[in-house]
Amino acid sequence: MKTEHSQSDGWSSDEVEDGDDDDNASQPLLPETVRYTGRPIVSEEELARLAVISPSKNGQYSGSRVKALIHALEQLEKQDLIKEFMALEHLKPSDNCLVGKAHENRKKNRYRDILPYDKTRVPVGENEGYINASYIRMKVGTEQLFYISAQGPLPGTQDNFWQMVWENKSDVIAMMTQEVERGRVKCHKYWPEKLDVPKETSRYQLHLDNYQMLGYFHIKVIKMVEKESGDIHFVKHLKFTTWPDHGTPHSSEQLVCFMRYMRAVHAKGPIIVHCSAGIGRSGVLICTDVILSLIEKDLSVSILNKHSISTKLKAIGHPKVKVCVYK
Repeated sequence: MKTEHSQSDGWSSDEVEDGDDDDNASQPLLPETVRYTGRPIVSEEELARLAVISPSKNGQYSGSRVKALIHALEQLEKQDLIKEFMALEHLKPSDNCLVGKAHENRKKNRYRDILPYDKTRVPVGENEGYINASYIRMKVGTEQLFYISAQGPLPGTQDNFWQMVWENKSDVIAMMTQEVERGRVKCHKYWPEKLDVPKETSRYQLHLDNYQMLGYFHIKVIKMVEKESGDIHFVKHLKFTTWPDHGTPHSSEQLVCFMRYMRAVHAKGPIIVHCSAGIGRSGVLICTDVILSLIEKDLSVSILNKHSISTKLKAIGHPKVKVCVYK
């Protein structure tokens, strides 16, 4: 994703403003399930097991070695991280955003200064139509982690969003924003809300098959039915609920648990991640997921590796959010 700063004309940028939140109080990692229908999708015990990361016994993240890494991270001055972030803003763009800038696509962008690169944008349909979303591939050892980072759907782009899900055979959507934050609409409610009331799009009928609401994230199992063929595709919609706008998550443990569940239920297609603009919180989720994968495989995590992390995810978008990755 590319971030272009320009004067506002009624459009705004999502995670580029500063702000303080007073509601970052500590919360338990595994609060009781608030509500679910039918059989629970996941138990508290399963989530607790997922939250445990077990590095190699004699690897670089065991014993004194991991303590040394934690100490090095603790010594990083936040001012240094902010300086690094500011330096990234002066990097020359690696590609153009001509498709996103096209007049006919302007109304499809939630924020006019946050556009996908032409080379990595996600094409939709046979005519390679436009949606504000980008492919992100991150190498972890011999594996490649595959994501789509997208903006929060608008009323006029929700059909294309679901077409993107279908065409890429994605089985997990990770939503990192609320629909409304600080009185501003951040994302259109593009999913079905009731078990017996399907949501209609031009190509698909969307059924809420099951759901479970935990204290810090919601799970929805959505059945997509293609109207023309009758073919079916299931998607798990995961919504993280304790990340304040322009802030950091209430609990890093909760975020890790959310990501571990996301990774556990993912089976095929790129994981689709979105916040409002598709940069700050989405970037942190992807970045942290990559770091956890590196730790599990006992591969090195460079503390300030601009090439592998920061440059590819320049889209993190805000110094405070970038600090969250290092935490």
